[in-house]
Amino acid sequence: MLSLGLFGLATAGCGGTSKPAPVAMDRAQAALKTALESWKKGDSYTALQSQSPPIFVIDPDWEDGRELQEYQLLDEGEAKDAHMFCRVRLVVRTKSGTEQREVTYVVSTSPNLTVSRKLF
Repeated sequence: MLSLGLFGLATAGCGGTSKPAPVAMDRAQAALKTALESWKKGDSYTALQSQSPPIFVIDPDWEDGRELQEYQLLDEGEAKDAHMFCRVRLVVRTKSGTEQREVTYVVSTSPNLTVSRKLF
């Protein structure tokens, strides 16, 4: 009987779904701007991982070594659960010249600061 009681305590809370923490919009906006400024300065996309708090970035253009010449935030971002979605106009230098793109970044503030380009 005692073992059943201990089993019940050990498994209490298992199987429940916890809702992710809502995005902290001020931190998300700051992380996005910090990431874009870092790219514009010519830093590696991994450079922000060593700062405190670290920012983890996923952007295929940045990872491929393309240069960010300019950017413009097209909105202040929209909070959706644990993420902020923000549209950004990028001016990127490629091997064939300069290209302008409108992209969406997805930013998370918990458990880590992450900035990733929405691919779909």
